[in-house]
Amino acid sequence: MQYRTDPKSGERISALGLGCMRFPRGVLGAIDQEAAERIIARAAEQGINYLDTAYLYPGNEACVGAAFEHLGLRDRFLIATKLPHASCKKAADLDRYLDEQLKRLRTDRIDYYLMHNVTSPAQWERLVGLGIEAWIARQKERGRIRRVGFSYHGSAGDFSTLLDAYDWDFCQIQYNYANETYQAGTAGLKAAAGRGLAVFIMEPLLGGRLADKLPDRARRVLDGAEERVLASAAGSVPLDAPAAWGLAWVWDHPEVTMLLSGMASPAMVDDNAAIAQVALPGCLSAGQRAAIGRVREVFEQSNRVPCTGCNYCMPCPHGINIPGCFAAYNASYAHGWFTGVSQYFTASAIRSGHPRLASNCVRCGACARHCPQHIEIPDRLVDVRRRLTPGPVGAILSRIAGRADDTGSGRGAAASSGRGGASRGQGREC
Repeated sequence: MQYRTDPKSGERISALGLGCMRFPRGVLGAIDQEAAERIIARAAEQGINYLDTAYLYPGNEACVGAAFEHLGLRDRFLIATKLPHASCKKAADLDRYLDEQLKRLRTDRIDYYLMHNVTSPAQWERLVGLGIEAWIARQKERGRIRRVGFSYHGSAGDFSTLLDAYDWDFCQIQYNYANETYQAGTAGLKAAAGRGLAVFIMEPLLGGRLADKLPDRARRVLDGAEERVLASAAGSVPLDAPAAWGLAWVWDHPEVTMLLSGMASPAMVDDNAAIAQVALPGCLSAGQRAAIGRVREVFEQSNRVPCTGCNYCMPCPHGINIPGCFAAYNASYAHGWFTGVSQYFTASAIRSGHPRLASNCVRCGACARHCPQHIEIPDRLVDVRRRLTPGPVGAILSRIAGRADDTGSGRGAAASSGRGGASRGQGREC
């Protein structure tokens, strides 16, 4: 495993970190504990020493805590988790959440503690008003928190302001070859590193959009590249899959301390670890960077909705599978209209007898408030409907959905067709 140094602490961190948000789940939605433990155990075997979870990932912290206790691996990993700051209404909430997280994780310390999904300096200023700076100092003194940082999903312009608002130890940003000018972007990466912060990367493959979901034309560019081997002083590895190209592109940047990957199987851990060993800063050749540049151009033509499938917008009060709808919509441009329609039928449960179509949206806005990509979700669901269920197709499906609601779900056709009041529901805060 390749290790990079945290410039503030001098700690050696594996270049590849284990992101836990996408652990496998069973048919009822609960995390598959045995599968998660196999992934964590393999990560330890491969030399990965950083693990990222969050209070708001359902069941995730408890899963990690149970795995560490069962496997005896707590001291092999640096644990990162996140404060749900939007839910902190008073100073006592800071202690309440941290106490619960330590209990869930079955540990006495959090190695890297993040303010979760910060989108503007105003959010940090609100926490300052609750006394969070003195609170952090107390937690560090007690050893309950070792390092403090934030995960960022705001605008490029606000990023530097936030960097300078506190003496952070590290930050976490979304970064990949399709997002060089999005959110913090390349300028933010360099600004954070220039201030001496460790910089951790999330969404290096854009929720799989730059891996197995890459448009066919873009994949052909990579398959036809002249240089399909990644070579460095640490060895060589074939660039035989889009994911390998995407990960290598991120690690090619010397400002990157660590890259998080949501690995869903031990085999995926092995594949990514093999790339991590070789992908040193400056590992890509000029020709390989040029190939990725051509892929970026093709990808941008197909990437109509920048959804990463994080599910922060879910559950929809009206049952719409929002990430599934957007995946189908993008697939219709990347892989063809019929492919997109087929995916949409699956995502909207057409065959179940209780379909939930994009047209079910009543524009309540519960989803958009929680989207870290700042997608105008109700507007884009209109685009999904127009693209994938044009004309009479949409009318027929809406009637099917209405009849199913009348006879099965009890919600009635008004909600199904977009009429009537907006049921807001809780949603997931981030």
